[in-house]
Amino acid sequence: MPEGNNQGKPRQRQRQDAPERLSVAPQPFYRTAALPCPYVPGKIERKLVTELTGRHASSFYNELSRGGFRRSHHLAYRPACIDCQSCVPVRIPVADFIESRSLRRVRNVNSDLIARPVEADATLEQFRLFQRYQRLRHVDGDMAAMTFGDYQAMVEDSPVPTKMVELRDVGGILYGTGLYDPLDDGLSAVYSFFSPDADKRSLGTMLVLWLVDEARRRRLPYVYLGYWIAESDKMAYKARFRPLEALSSTEGWRRLVD
Repeated sequence: MPEGNNQGKPRQRQRQDAPERLSVAPQPFYRTAALPCPYVPGKIERKLVTELTGRHASSFYNELSRGGFRRSHHLAYRPACIDCQSCVPVRIPVADFIESRSLRRVRNVNSDLIARPVEADATLEQFRLFQRYQRLRHVDGDMAAMTFGDYQAMVEDSPVPTKMVELRDVGGILYGTGLYDPLDDGLSAVYSFFSPDADKRSLGTMLVLWLVDEARRRRLPYVYLGYWIAESDKMAYKARFRPLEALSSTEGWRRLVD
């Protein structure tokens, strides 16, 4: 067969060194309707919301958390209020965290309680404590009317790995529960509730201290606490954890100065 005649030879395969182009749809974000703010009287609340879905939900959520977003069920959200910047995302830098004398007292008064990490599975025992907490602490809030099905959805309806911690005494009585999300750079506190008639224990603070301990154990740099609002007494406990970093729209994460 004469040289140069390709008759009968297989066709050359197309070059494979060029990467295949993938068409990825942009992630949609939505703004909620305006509602009265539950934290600052006289203010109107709106949120920027997006859905966490698909196999990249966890990595997307990690990036959103560093941008000040929080999670509720399968949604990530952050405030998008007009003419109000009161909600400030805050986190604890674990390596620099200094336990004050008052925080050490919280540890001491709760030394009889055992913290136990558990899977994010809703139980009737948790729900009964949740109901007591809501009806005594937040009776006017929407969560006070939640059914067990609603509570189960709050705990279990998550597209990302989610965990819980329980505080119990030596007799097994449940005193507090915290729902949290492990991130690639920390732990994010989602929601906590506790015995409403044990004020002297400061159980909400104790649950945050446990998150700091757990982040240290996992060698994670941050504990994300959600939003701190200077005008809200409900958020005042977050200022007890020092140093505390806040997210600024112009400077990124920076230390809060007393």
